[in-house]
Amino acid sequence: MANNDKVQIAPAEGKLGVLIPGMGAVTTTFIAGLEAFKRGLGKPIGSLTQLGTIRLGKRSENRTPAIKDFVPLARMEDLVVGGWDIFEDNAFEAATKAGVLEPALLGQLKEPLSAIKPMTAVFDHEFVKRINGPNVKGGGSKMDYAHMVMDDIRQFQKKTGVSRTVMIWCGSTEVFHLPAPVHATLKDFEAGLVNNDPEISPSQIYAYAALKSGVSYANGAPHMTTDMPALLELARNMNLPVSGKDYKSGQTFMKTLIAPGLKSRMLGLNGWFSTNILGNRDGEVLDDPGSFKSKEVSKSSALEYILQKNLYPDLYEKYYHKVRIEYYPPRGDAKEGWDNIDIFGWLGYPMQIKINFLCRDSILAAPLVLDLVLFMDLAQRAGMRGIQEWLSFYFKAPMHAAEVYPEHDIFIQLMKLKNTLRWMGGEDLITHLGLEYYD
Repeated sequence: MANNDKVQIAPAEGKLGVLIPGMGAVTTTFIAGLEAFKRGLGKPIGSLTQLGTIRLGKRSENRTPAIKDFVPLARMEDLVVGGWDIFEDNAFEAATKAGVLEPALLGQLKEPLSAIKPMTAVFDHEFVKRINGPNVKGGGSKMDYAHMVMDDIRQFQKKTGVSRTVMIWCGSTEVFHLPAPVHATLKDFEAGLVNNDPEISPSQIYAYAALKSGVSYANGAPHMTTDMPALLELARNMNLPVSGKDYKSGQTFMKTLIAPGLKSRMLGLNGWFSTNILGNRDGEVLDDPGSFKSKEVSKSSALEYILQKNLYPDLYEKYYHKVRIEYYPPRGDAKEGWDNIDIFGWLGYPMQIKINFLCRDSILAAPLVLDLVLFMDLAQRAGMRGIQEWLSFYFKAPMHAAEVYPEHDIFIQLMKLKNTLRWMGGEDLITHLGLEYYD
């Protein structure tokens, strides 16, 4: 199916502002990467926007441009980053404490990283219980906090001269909350901000402030933010894209690779046990049961939707799934995940798969931040508003329309993403049918 009316996409002119709540390990690794690439000190490994290609037309046509050459993405050198944090450390100090990158590399980036200092943050200890910091906004209602963030956005835009702005959450995971009456409509939500409703979290305040300021919003954590009627209403009203939630970077990435393979060969599952150890600030926050609950829900949902036990009861109706995260300070950002997968095959005979994934959390997440920033900016310039389900590829618990189930199969997600880009560019969508080669 061709899109004969090519989508009108405004050019990526000028600088792109990237505003980030949370300037910890992920954010500073992302910023350091941008500065390193400018100096020829590394390559953006893991970034689909920078290294990926897209097939156009038939295989025999041999048209496979780079994604960044096919759609008008902002250039990495045009990104200008700012953010908020409850700690006062500049990006160089925060990156040094995070311990993700080698001191020798950070030393070469000290000047630009030191220039990035966090704005005072919106913080509520009821939503993040294991950490505290001095660099927080004080006084007033939650609506006052929202206006403070709006003013921060205006000041950042004025100071940097950026022509467009995207906000992406890289802060801590908030305590698990279900939608409340205050989240039902935009009117209810704004009344709740004025009345300090306890169900409104800091991330929701940031998202509200961003959308009211004409800034698109992506949620890199598992807690509820824009996945509620009130803020979706605001996004539609403002003609802004939103996406989320929870970066799919480590253990869940492995699940969305392996589970589709098992289902494709009709191999059964008796149980899947997942545990990992993590020692950075994210691990410390997740040591709280409320924050872990948010993560557990997002990490557990992928298997349910991929395996579709209602369609394949003989294979997946009774499997047992357990997820654990353990805070282990000596490990730092070098996360280690273990998976034990009990499967069965022909005649019900049992087999096992064991995975030991020694990964670096922020090294995996940083390219996702880059891609999401560039694709969200592209979506906004293309006039796309509301939930951007085509970006499900990047998330553990992808946002989706209420009437459909979320797609978790990473291969289907990638096909959806690339077909969306083809649609934007007025090219035929790829079905992989291939019969035309054999007539």
